Amino acid sequence: MPKPILILAAFLGCLMGAGGAKALTLSSPDINPAGRIAQGQVFNRLGCSGGNISPVLNWLGAPKGTKSFALSVYDPDAATRKSFWHWVIFNIPPNVFSLRRGAGDPRSDAVPDGAVQIRTDFGAAGYVGPCQPRGGKPHRYLFTIFAVDVDKLDADEKASPGFVAFNLHFHTLAEAQLMSVWGR
Repeated sequence: MPKPILILAAFLGCLMGAGGAKALTLSSPDINPAGRIAQGQVFNRLGCSGGNISPVLNWLGAPKGTKSFALSVYDPDAATRKSFWHWVIFNIPPNVFSLRRGAGDPRSDAVPDGAVQIRTDFGAAGYVGPCQPRGGKPHRYLFTIFAVDVDKLDADEKASPGFVAFNLHFHTLAEAQLMSVWGR
C-alpha cells in the first residue's frame, strides 16, 4: 500500500477507536433526504400554516461514559444578531435513543421522563417550528444531539438556551447534527 494511503488508514482507524466504535449519528424520517422539513413541523402563527409538531429524531453511537443526552434546534440564519433557538431539551435519560413526533410539546406524554424543556427565543418552552419572513433564501435549521457526561446539567426549566449551551460546552462527549431547510 502506498504510504499516504497507510497514513490515511491509520488516521481513520484512530477515529473509529478500539473495537471499531461508530460515531454518534442523528437522523429523522420526518426530514427528507434533501433536508427539507415537513410542513407538519412548521410553526402555525405569524403567517405560517404548519402543525408546529416536533419531528421524530433518532440517534445511535453514543460514546462510553454517556450519562444523558441534550438536543437543540436553532436557526443560524435568523434576522437577529445571533441565531434563533427553536428547541432545547436536556437531561434525556441515557437509555433513550429517540424522540417521538410531538415530544417538543412539554405537556405531551412523548417527553422522556426526567427531560427538561426550556424557553426558546419565541418565549415559551418546547419546540417552535420554522417560520421565517417571506422572501430571501431558505433558512437552515440545525438539530444537534449531544452525548453528555453527567446525569443532569446544572440548569433547570428557567435556564436560557445560552446557559444550557455553556454547560454543554464542558460536558459534551460527542455531538451529531442534522440540518433541515425551510423557506417561504
